[in-house]
Amino acid sequence: MSLPNSDHEKRKQISVRGIVDVENVGNFKKTFNRHLHYTLVKDRNVATTRDYFFALAHSVKDNLVSRWIRTQQHYYEKDPKRVYYLSLEYYMGRSLQNTMINLGIQGACDEAMYQASYTMGLDIEELEELEEDAGLGNGGLGRLAACFLDSMATLGLAAYGYGIRYEYGIFAQKIKNGEQVEEPDDWLRYGNPWEKARPEFMLPVNFYGHVIDVAEGKKWVNTQIVFAMPYDNPIPGYKNNVVNTLRLWSAKSPIEFNLKFFNDGDYIQAVIDRNLAENISRVLYPNDNFFEGKELRLKQEYFMVAATLQDIIRRYKSSKFGSREHHRTDFDSFPDKVAIQLNDTHPSLAIPELMRILVDVEKLSWDKAWDITTRTCAYTNHTVLPEALERWPTSMLESILPRHLQIIYQINHSHLQNVAAKWPGNMDRIRRMSLIEEDGEKRVNMAHLSIVGSHAINGVARIHSEILKDSVFRDFYELTPEKFQNKTNGITPRRWLLLCNPNLSDIIEEKIGSEWSVHLEQLVQLKKWAKDPVFQRNIVKVKQENKLRLSQILEKDYGVRINSASIFDIQVKRIHEYKRQLLNCLHVITLYNRIKKNPSAPFVPRTVMIGGKAAPGYHLAKKIIQLICSVGNVVNNDPIVGDKLKLIFLENYRVTLAEKIIPAADLSEQISTAGTEASGTGNMKFMLNGALTIGTLDGANVEMAEEMGSENIFIFGMTVEEVEALKSKGYNAYDYYNKLPEAKQCIDQIQGGFFSPNNPDEFRDIADVLLKWDRFLTLADYESYIKMQDYVSKVYQDESKWVEMAIHNIASSGKFSSDRTIAEYAREIWDVEPNWQKLPDPHEPRDI
Repeated sequence: MSLPNSDHEKRKQISVRGIVDVENVGNFKKTFNRHLHYTLVKDRNVATTRDYFFALAHSVKDNLVSRWIRTQQHYYEKDPKRVYYLSLEYYMGRSLQNTMINLGIQGACDEAMYQASYTMGLDIEELEELEEDAGLGNGGLGRLAACFLDSMATLGLAAYGYGIRYEYGIFAQKIKNGEQVEEPDDWLRYGNPWEKARPEFMLPVNFYGHVIDVAEGKKWVNTQIVFAMPYDNPIPGYKNNVVNTLRLWSAKSPIEFNLKFFNDGDYIQAVIDRNLAENISRVLYPNDNFFEGKELRLKQEYFMVAATLQDIIRRYKSSKFGSREHHRTDFDSFPDKVAIQLNDTHPSLAIPELMRILVDVEKLSWDKAWDITTRTCAYTNHTVLPEALERWPTSMLESILPRHLQIIYQINHSHLQNVAAKWPGNMDRIRRMSLIEEDGEKRVNMAHLSIVGSHAINGVARIHSEILKDSVFRDFYELTPEKFQNKTNGITPRRWLLLCNPNLSDIIEEKIGSEWSVHLEQLVQLKKWAKDPVFQRNIVKVKQENKLRLSQILEKDYGVRINSASIFDIQVKRIHEYKRQLLNCLHVITLYNRIKKNPSAPFVPRTVMIGGKAAPGYHLAKKIIQLICSVGNVVNNDPIVGDKLKLIFLENYRVTLAEKIIPAADLSEQISTAGTEASGTGNMKFMLNGALTIGTLDGANVEMAEEMGSENIFIFGMTVEEVEALKSKGYNAYDYYNKLPEAKQCIDQIQGGFFSPNNPDEFRDIADVLLKWDRFLTLADYESYIKMQDYVSKVYQDESKWVEMAIHNIASSGKFSSDRTIAEYAREIWDVEPNWQKLPDPHEPRDI
């Protein structure tokens, strides 16, 4: 769908507020044509729309490259402390529009393409739609990493992201006959215009082999080698000429072939076996918050860590002071020049790997190496679900990483000596705090390793961090309370307001100027206009435009006509029992039953949208998707219901779809069982775009309620303390089933085949879970949830009150900028100071 000219003009204003430099436009058109001819070797007679997209992307990248080189030169000259963010997931989405906005060139690019449309028929939105999402993440954890990279560049930190260049990202979700089907996400099939391969920095990574004793210590020998090829991706800060680097590693086979096969004359087998090594970076593991000790996953984790640490140490040694080249030979200043942040436990092998390098390769003493390692590494925890915590079998580590297992045992020995010194004779505590779990199969607890090997441990919302200290890691908190911190998550305002909701950005700028995009706390000024009728009308107009646009997309994609005046009630996140999409589904069924019981009763129309992917092996999550689709099929085709109620499952939810959905939302569903969601960041994106939240006091919802006031959020359900009390007492779902007629009717319909008439037993599993095995207490919160949803409908009828609440949500979003989060990490964990100073423009002389 093309934007009308008025919206085209507003898009231009994002970067230059309506002032477009004619010379820049002319230069951009020349660059665009040059790339079409000389990079893609096409002319307009044979060029496809995708060719035009690549020409546009390369033209934008040209504006990046000089800034990218200059930034790295600046870091080399100044030799600041560098921050290394290690994550197995980066959910980047698309880069084109975000890059144009951050460089401040979107006006010129839009105008150049607008002019080209007369001769080439180009539509910049159509070109943007051709960019593949870089879906190298499952959800919140990977998207957080992407937001953090944006903020680190915007804050001028000398920061580097490190991860894996998966050939296939998170699977593409197709819904066929109401069921999820996974298809490979071949995001690189047409190439990636943003990345730059760096074969000159290819590094060896070792697996298997065994350890021998030599005169100077231990030596890891007879290993199998896989090479790590780096691909660099530019990460531009917002209008500050800083461009940092995300380096993703791709697995490459060693050049040597197995000579045995050649001697046997089996050349083909030699080549095939050589390619097996490259499976390490082939595919992203779908995450369902349930740890499975897969050998390939362990190899991925170590592959990323081993290549990254070699790169970090190379950069540390090759430094420059002033005009003098200097090769560092000692590691005394390593923690003063290097900060390594472990994004969850996936990169936790960085701790024994750094110890291996320092002790075995660099020949430091154990104690000195340990001091350097713990002062360098810090660990972020992202989950409290015990089944999600990584525990690798020692047998697997012994086979694949034998030296690392020895190092982990040695770390554990010293650690348990400290525990015994503080709590003499307390064998139960020693057992609980050991890095090695010995009940059943012997395993290494990677969270314990991360805590012991780091100088800082943080949760990602205040309530989450308190749970870590009070229960999950209580023993460790009592041992070293000074290590534990909280860093409440945030989102980048550039992508999640400036890019995805330009019309709202414009009316905010008219009131408070443009600095809010890097100082989000300035949004608080909007509160003074919360009751202003003109400002309210403008907010309503923007929301309605966004809803109309989304309605057109939904009608086109799903064939369902949407009542755009209805409440757009949206829950988008991974499908998991703890996120309780089932509770949302029960509410839809309840509303459906009410309409059917009394069709003429007054009813506030509602369009419920649920989106998200279920991990391929997570049977119940996939069943939940099937139930949602089946309920939607009944509701959406019932003539008595009409346009009062619709339920749509949003297929293949991803970053690009989120950018369309979130600006159109009226109501954001954040309904996890209290104490299970670490933070959430979707809740912040909806809040920033003026949606109201219905949620439990879980994750960042708690702090959101504090910022905006409890009167501007719909809080329901049990608190963490009440959840724990109910579990201690013993939760019996039948107590609620028998006393709540509407809940009973819903469950009876699910298990009786009302929504699956061709197979009455289709959803019996779901009913059984709700009634017999529900760890997440869905029915215990049902009554409170339904009552709060009724209140939501009542408030929605009072447009002035609803919009006033929405303005308070937007105005209270300042705390939830990833800029604030990263500034806290920088000062309180990494010991670096954010630098808001803009680097010189590419054509200006460098200030050294």
